Amino acid sequence: MSTPSQADFAGQHITVAGLGVSGISAARALAGLGARVTVVDGGDGDKQRAAARELAAEEITVRLGDGATLPEGTDLVVTSPGWKPDSPLFAAAAAAGVDVVGDVEIAWRLRGPDAAAWLGVTGTNGKTTTVRMLASILAAEGLHTAAVGNIGTPIIDVVLGQGQDGAQPYDVLAVELSSYQLHWAPSLRAHSAVVLNLAPDHLDWHGSMQAYAADKGRIYEGNTVACVYNAADKATEDLVREADVEEGCRAIGFTLGTPGPSQLGVVEGILVDRAFVENRQQQAQELAEVSDIAPGSGTPAPHNIANALAAAALARAFGVRPAAVRDGLRAFHPDAHRIQHVAERDGVTYIDDSKATNTHAAEASLAAYEHIVWIAGGLAKGATFDELVQKSAARLRGAVLIGADRALIREALARHAPDVPVVDLDRTDTGAMSEAVREAARLAEPGDTVLLAPACASMDMFVNYNKRGEAFADAVGELTARDH
Repeated sequence: MSTPSQADFAGQHITVAGLGVSGISAARALAGLGARVTVVDGGDGDKQRAAARELAAEEITVRLGDGATLPEGTDLVVTSPGWKPDSPLFAAAAAAGVDVVGDVEIAWRLRGPDAAAWLGVTGTNGKTTTVRMLASILAAEGLHTAAVGNIGTPIIDVVLGQGQDGAQPYDVLAVELSSYQLHWAPSLRAHSAVVLNLAPDHLDWHGSMQAYAADKGRIYEGNTVACVYNAADKATEDLVREADVEEGCRAIGFTLGTPGPSQLGVVEGILVDRAFVENRQQQAQELAEVSDIAPGSGTPAPHNIANALAAAALARAFGVRPAAVRDGLRAFHPDAHRIQHVAERDGVTYIDDSKATNTHAAEASLAAYEHIVWIAGGLAKGATFDELVQKSAARLRGAVLIGADRALIREALARHAPDVPVVDLDRTDTGAMSEAVREAARLAEPGDTVLLAPACASMDMFVNYNKRGEAFADAVGELTARDH
């Protein structure tokens, strides 16, 4: 039986902006609820036309290219995350008095009366890892859960699928939320949520760092149990202070050091909780050992210890037992291309962190190793590299630069690390990675780490960061093969 919120969409004329994964998901879901759906997309290529044909077979209208304007009679616009707030379509909607929301907002409105709680995760970096750690911990507690949202599983599909066809309803959802999604989700009210960190990113979309931070901070609005923040990143705590939360909701910090009351932290290699204990002034609860974080992959990088603490805080806010935190972290396996150990050769370790596509992520990656030959470069997306190089200079044994915007990194190295040897590869073909790895191996000494942490996007040379990481691993394999 439909809930009233689902029934409200029947008969409405809804325009969906974008033919991506979330747009197609929203279009199908809303059409299934009886809405009259039109999808608009500025593209008009083979991919868009193929998607349009599929949707047309389901009686969903699609307008491509120049037809991506506001259809007359639209009652609501549902946007995909990538559409900028200043898009002409949204200006037309505002002029017509039509609301614009995102797929997360629709999913929130569609929840039934017994809906699963949402535990929200956002931040500039670490979202996917934290959400997957959280889902692993919740599952270890025996809860029926899923990692959803920006992680790739459209949340509308999960919400509408709960309990249907005999499926077991979810107890709780681990929800990854981007700043784009939060911008368009005014009604969202999570059980508990975390902002992992804040650094400049997507400023071309948001317009300013202040606007970007404000959209991240929306995840705390209306939280009922805990607002989790990073004690090492004051901006995240400031967002908690500014949030309008439910009475009794608590601010919970996480730190890589010894935790104070109402914090989680680390003491002598043990993750401990001084927030969700009976006497937090005098007691601490052991949760897990640092070595339990992705066991078998070596000592975890500091930022992954922070991610584990954030995931543990959200799980504990939901009432999860300490043993489940330990078991969930032990069961978690990181995605590929995130601080991934590739090989060791002649005493040199090769690490793939191709997912480090911005300076903040690269800084965390570089901080994890003592002596580094750094492979970096790609599309800078407007970033500057002086602060990153300043903070990391003492760790650098050498640098090998690839990609379209490598000159920006080379100039930062010349200013702040002039003694570090730099190899500048003047090529942007995919074969450049093999040469980069060979040059890095030449610069490295036993005990060093050759680290792919590009601090840039990949699209100048590769389809995506996954392909870049695979090219790195293949090139390392070529090195090893030549020795045999």
